[in-house]
Amino acid sequence: MQDKTKRVIIPTISLLLFLGLIGGYLRWFTTVDVNWPAFFSMILFYTLIFGLGAYAATLKQASSTTGIMLAGRRIPLFIAIFTMSATWVGGGYINGTAEYTADAGLVWVQAPWGYAMSLIIGGLFFARKMRRYQFRTMLDPLEQRFGKRMTAVLFLPALSGEIFWTAAILTALGSTFGTVLGLDIESAIVLSALIAIAYTALGGLWAVALTDLVQMIILILGLLLVVPFALEQVGGWNTAWLNYKEIKGATASFLPTKEGLGSYYWNWWDFALLLMFGGIPWQVYFQRVLSAKDENTAVRLSLLAGVVCIIAAIPPVLIGIASTVADWGALGITPPPDAASTLPWVARYLTPTWVGTIALGAVAAAVMSSVDSSILSAASMSVWNVIRPLFRPNLEPNKLQEFIQRSIWIIGIAATLLALNIQSIYELWFLCSDFVYCLLFPPLVCALFDPKANTIGAISGFVVAFILRFGGGDPTLGIPIILPYPMVEDGVVLFPFRTLAMVSGLLTILIVSRLTQAYSAPRSLQKLID
Repeated sequence: MQDKTKRVIIPTISLLLFLGLIGGYLRWFTTVDVNWPAFFSMILFYTLIFGLGAYAATLKQASSTTGIMLAGRRIPLFIAIFTMSATWVGGGYINGTAEYTADAGLVWVQAPWGYAMSLIIGGLFFARKMRRYQFRTMLDPLEQRFGKRMTAVLFLPALSGEIFWTAAILTALGSTFGTVLGLDIESAIVLSALIAIAYTALGGLWAVALTDLVQMIILILGLLLVVPFALEQVGGWNTAWLNYKEIKGATASFLPTKEGLGSYYWNWWDFALLLMFGGIPWQVYFQRVLSAKDENTAVRLSLLAGVVCIIAAIPPVLIGIASTVADWGALGITPPPDAASTLPWVARYLTPTWVGTIALGAVAAAVMSSVDSSILSAASMSVWNVIRPLFRPNLEPNKLQEFIQRSIWIIGIAATLLALNIQSIYELWFLCSDFVYCLLFPPLVCALFDPKANTIGAISGFVVAFILRFGGGDPTLGIPIILPYPMVEDGVVLFPFRTLAMVSGLLTILIVSRLTQAYSAPRSLQKLID
């Protein structure tokens, strides 16, 4: 017991002293205008979260491979719902929702309901089968159907999605820190990332699940506090909504109309389908499903988490509306410098200082809850589905755990470096699901539900989907348009080519697999033994 206590207290006190030294340096040796009450509140918050992560490392279930990856498949339903919801409701989720509500109108706030639908669809059709076979990662059925080498190829879009996701939410935290706390964005990103990486490497999924529980509570309370103060500054809800509809016109609705979307109508549907189905093939999702104690729990936690995600989007939508209709000049306040600053700007300038401080904690909680999940998911796949089968087939369980911990640091640092060099939160957030929707969703569906799917079909489908997707270019990554798609406007393809790529990839796998049965025999799924 004493040894377990030391393993929690010593690293936690060390972190507290380290953060205190940072505060002392900022106070005495720099001219940075820091919001000190908020700064010390964040020190306490980070210390609490790190302490929970250190405690999780002492749990018996966190000492094995299944323990660090899936918490020994013993996550209770209540905690599972919170950790699933907290994973999706990250910094990109709440900051991006407020950003697009203020900038593009409610019609383009697709991610909250799109991802909620992906959780519900995943619960109804995918969760039960994945848990029944006791897979350890999302790539396990792909490895059994299509082989180790093809799985290594499919790992690349999965890894890219997790890294981009992590970078997007770290950027959301950086912009909030810069506004509310007074720290520069780069320092906020690096500090938060290092703490999340450290406790995730220490405690694995138990650390993620326990911290998610606290982070989700802080997130909900923090955002609920901001809303009434923000709406009061703009004349109350009725006035705010009337003014918002007047400003945004037909875009002040969640329902798509040709009046509000114009030539972007089919582009809207492309992104809607991308979010609903592209939100399924994520290890960060299946890690929770596979950690459930049985199939029924896996289904229930997915469905309930979808409902929680919808509810959690309401406060940032209201905050985005308040920012849109606020008369910043009359309030003597400079308007937000860009749409990405909407939520932190409202939290700092339209609420009392203490509310803004709590809101900062809410955003930090949202970010940490998603960062830890993403880097653990990516590390689990890289070691279990790439390093172990291809390079170290005889890897012992204790060594495998070490490899996962090292991978957590490598992937976390890579995402942090990317976060220091990106601008839009929402665009990168969409891009995450874009990759997995086009390249991963078709082979995952076939691996789980088509007994005739084979390796040649999977390779053919991947190539077709890759060409059709990247042939449409990508402004975020600076990729030019290569294929002659119709409906090109201002250098952007409005034709739903992402959905075309996904459906074409899916059909290619189905057709080619059936034409090549004699050359590549299909493999059946096998239940894994823990």
